[in-house]
Amino acid sequence: MSQQRVAVRCPSCSPATETIHEVLNRGGGVTVRCSECDHVHKTTLEEETTIERRVVVSQDGESIDAVVEIPPEERLVVGDEFLVETDEAILTARITSLEGTDGSRSDGADVADVETIWARAVGNVSVNLTLHPKEGTHDESRSVRIQVPGDESFVIGRTHEYGGEEFSVERILIREDATDYEREDYDFEGDSVLAKDVKRLYARDEDAQARAWSGW
Repeated sequence: MSQQRVAVRCPSCSPATETIHEVLNRGGGVTVRCSECDHVHKTTLEEETTIERRVVVSQDGESIDAVVEIPPEERLVVGDEFLVETDEAILTARITSLEGTDGSRSDGADVADVETIWARAVGNVSVNLTLHPKEGTHDESRSVRIQVPGDESFVIGRTHEYGGEEFSVERILIREDATDYEREDYDFEGDSVLAKDVKRLYARDEDAQARAWSGW
């Protein structure tokens, strides 16, 4: 989720009137930074209240319905990641869309204006992999899906092994909900992309047994 904000008095610029502060640390008293003058100080907060919001998390083609508790002053943004507790497991999820109380969809909204959070699980992800043979033409390529930890990195030019496949990555397409990437397509030697941000991998098959599938 985005940085939590609270309204408290600032001893530097506003000792009598509350101003908006960012919460920096909750250990040993709450450390906050004033949005008006950037003064950092400690303060006390009233007991925090939360509101419940429905979240729908997609994982491997299935949808998991759950409820999360969020501070009412929180602002939600597509790409934010958070934990969702379900009956089966605790999932790390990334927001893909926000449905407003009026039924509209947006990329960012205050939690008070959100009816449903749409998300996908990114702790462990399925990655679409197109494998080209070591020799031959692209007509002999095949597509598989591999299960990978979401924070695992794929690197252009490096050989990886997952799901019984050994391959050298040649090109990576980026998912629409991924952040902090300058392009949607990476193919330069050394480029690195997290598995949870991958839309599709294109790679060269390095498995000797797999190379035999067409009888070369």
